[in-house]
Amino acid sequence: MKRDLLAQSLAQMGSKANVDPRADEMTPRALKSMSDVLSQVSSQAAQEIDVAEIADSEIADRFDVTEGLEDLVASIRASGQQLPALLRYRRGPGPRYEVVYGRRRIAACRALGIKVKAYVKDMDQREALVSQALENSARLERSFIEQAIFATRLEDQGFTRAEIGEVLAVDKGTLSKLIGVARDVPATVIYRIGAAHDAGRRPWLELRRLVNLGATPAEALLALVPAAGTAAEKLAAVIAALTKAAEPPRPAPEPAPPAPLTRINDAPIAFRARGQRLLIEVSDRKDRGFLPFMEARLQDLYREWKEKS
Repeated sequence: MKRDLLAQSLAQMGSKANVDPRADEMTPRALKSMSDVLSQVSSQAAQEIDVAEIADSEIADRFDVTEGLEDLVASIRASGQQLPALLRYRRGPGPRYEVVYGRRRIAACRALGIKVKAYVKDMDQREALVSQALENSARLERSFIEQAIFATRLEDQGFTRAEIGEVLAVDKGTLSKLIGVARDVPATVIYRIGAAHDAGRRPWLELRRLVNLGATPAEALLALVPAAGTAAEKLAAVIAALTKAAEPPRPAPEPAPPAPLTRINDAPIAFRARGQRLLIEVSDRKDRGFLPFMEARLQDLYREWKEKS
């Protein structure tokens, strides 16, 4: 549904003909803003910009732009850059432009040592973030945790949750889960694990539950992340370790009941020999003198036994 909505909105960009008159009512406010922005941009010609003049976005919506970049580099080398990036003007010292979207295209052109084709627009950060979020939502699949981190950064920039939901095309419940994971799981742990595109949301929700259950310090969580393996494997390993730590200790087995005492005929004397111990019990008070009698004769009994053995 998200892709259908975005595709419908993006298909309307640059053209107002044959558009349902109810479109303004049906299209979320953020999408209409994006449509207006890109309609203006599409009327311009793409420029060739030196990649050294482009600074990265302050808020990235992907963890690693180099992942799978070799294919894009090969494609641009063979056929040229087909889709321009979008830049905005920067203020202050340093590079003249800041990327709004197209970070991978810029990285590929940088690897090839060529200029990047890009549209340039004067836009504030809120416009840039909305454009970045919507264009990338239409063109790529962010992982659950990339989307979660991006949602929290939008919130930190002052976007309301209603606005973030429109930008990311997610409902209120999903957005709450996204932001909850990104807020509760330490960022250092998230980045150590990675984007985990194949993991989905369930493992991240389980990790959040386990982190909140045990209140494990970030340093201890970092130590649980394996050095090798895919991001999904690292995530699974941390969950397994926390699950094991959260298991209640098994109760110690109850000792076996003692064997019954053996009584000596009708005398009030009973005994039980077990392992290296001998227990003698006298049940009649008047016969308790038998115990010191036995204690005094132990040495003689032992000597007699040794002579016969």
